[in-house]
Amino acid sequence: MATRSDKTKPYIPNNSPQQDGWSTDTEATVTCFCGTVQLAIPIESPGLVEVFVCNCSDCRKITASMFASNIIAKEEYVRFLRGQENLKSWSQDTTIGSGKHMTNWFCQTCGTLLYRTSEKISGVKILRLGTVDDFNLAETKLRPKTEQFIEDRVAWFTGCEGARQVEGMAY
Repeated sequence: MATRSDKTKPYIPNNSPQQDGWSTDTEATVTCFCGTVQLAIPIESPGLVEVFVCNCSDCRKITASMFASNIIAKEEYVRFLRGQENLKSWSQDTTIGSGKHMTNWFCQTCGTLLYRTSEKISGVKILRLGTVDDFNLAETKLRPKTEQFIEDRVAWFTGCEGARQVEGMAY
């Protein structure tokens, strides 16, 4: 197991009771906080579409933070390893920038938002970067490439260094 400073190897800290997260050159696990729900996601093309930071008001509320870091993956490359039956969903279109329905999929045990699906971008899941078990991937293969709604960014966050900057919605 790698340390935090060795970005060439997986770093999977003690972040869920199951402690069974993993990553390979092409896939990694995503696990909710309690460990009940786990998925395998692609970490490269063609399954990985994009990794981005969003500063919109909807992402602020849904993450209880000032921005969200997200992964767009093609649905056919996302696999449930366990707990799909433990997911609950909630949809709305009132606060979504596109005006299209967005469905949020949560673990009903711990409340972790695992992914969202959108009417605007069909065939993909929008996952949360913070649920990826291998923390080093956020520094390497899953480093955000785009930051959207930069006009709504809080002043104390200077943005995602090296990422394409977009006013409004990029996707």
